[in-house]
Amino acid sequence: MTYADILALSWKNIKGNKLRTAITVIIIALGIFALILIITAIQAASNSLTNSFSTMGSNAFSIRFKERSFNFGHRNRASAAKSTKKALNERNSNLGIPISYEEAITFKKRFEFPGSIVGVALRGPAGVVVNTNQSKTNPEINIYGGDENYLDLNGYAIAIGRNFTSTEINAGVNVCMIGSGVATKLFSDNPAKAIDALIRVDHIPYRVIAVLGEKSSSAFFNTSKVVITPFNNVRRIFASQNVTYNLAVKVNDLKKMNVAIGEATAVFRPIRKLTVRDADNFYIDKSDSIAESLLTNLGFLEKGTIGIAFITLIGAAIGLMNIMLVAVNERTKEIGLAKALGATGVTIRSQFLFESVIISLMGAVAGIISGVLLGNLVALLLHTGFVIPWGWVISGIFVCFAVGLIAGLYPAMKASKLDPIVALRYE
Repeated sequence: MTYADILALSWKNIKGNKLRTAITVIIIALGIFALILIITAIQAASNSLTNSFSTMGSNAFSIRFKERSFNFGHRNRASAAKSTKKALNERNSNLGIPISYEEAITFKKRFEFPGSIVGVALRGPAGVVVNTNQSKTNPEINIYGGDENYLDLNGYAIAIGRNFTSTEINAGVNVCMIGSGVATKLFSDNPAKAIDALIRVDHIPYRVIAVLGEKSSSAFFNTSKVVITPFNNVRRIFASQNVTYNLAVKVNDLKKMNVAIGEATAVFRPIRKLTVRDADNFYIDKSDSIAESLLTNLGFLEKGTIGIAFITLIGAAIGLMNIMLVAVNERTKEIGLAKALGATGVTIRSQFLFESVIISLMGAVAGIISGVLLGNLVALLLHTGFVIPWGWVISGIFVCFAVGLIAGLYPAMKASKLDPIVALRYE
């Protein structure tokens, strides 16, 4: 018999035991499904995070009073102890002291790195309502205070209107720039009508001087639902006593990034009244560090998923081997008849191996297709493109091929070694 004939016979036997085949396929598919589903969802989340944190380019950094931290799930005792030790070190070095208004303004005046721009920003309240006499938004608008460089440093562009003037910034005038989402909600017929219109932000009147252009958003950060006003305005109206200012720096050449960070550190240390022996009580935050931190946490989730899928596939391999052994016992007389008619041990062995591999690959295909489709529901929710983790898809196929080969090897060897006379007498 040719391999084509053996393959056709194997497929016929698979179709003849539909229930058993379906159960085995489902067992194998579950392992691959879990793997592909979570990997696809993680890649979609990674794409969304990359878009979210692309507001500042790779040639920008910010100065914060402490490092931002992101945690997924519960920390173990070792990590908690490490966190406690870190917190103690932070207290010893005064890390956690907010950056004051005077410190932020002084840094902006003193930092004169060639080809750089400096911005001072202040976070206002989140989840506020913005309204006109005719319409209002949902309570989902975020307020930010900035200066004349805020838009450039955060990747915004003005679609209609103008930027803040120095007088408006220094005096903290009630003027604002609104995101495209806010403009569309309040002035749905024509967003251009927003210019010079009077709106109320959290019940406080503001005059609109600009509508911002569309900017990439994600499920993590909607960049169109914002109101940007001079930071002195946020300081005057919304700021509390423990407020901290954020400093952002952008250089015109990526190669000068590390030099600029060193210069910024040297300028800011005296402003923070640090001596030579004191550790820094502020944190330099590169534009991609937050995304890297979150993606690292997603990487741990990915590794856990691989472990779960591996355990599931081991169980599937054992189940497949058991089913193939049962098939050998059920078809013992058939095997004896085939050998009596001239079938060789290689033919019998190939037939059972083909059956095992085909069933395993069917499980792989079912698991991959369902995993990709359901995983992309996350991509749909996060507003990212359709994701197919090709590397894991190909790996899943090879793994399932290996599972089918290994699971079918012993039953195939057992079938090929049957004595035809004993097999024909088997009941």
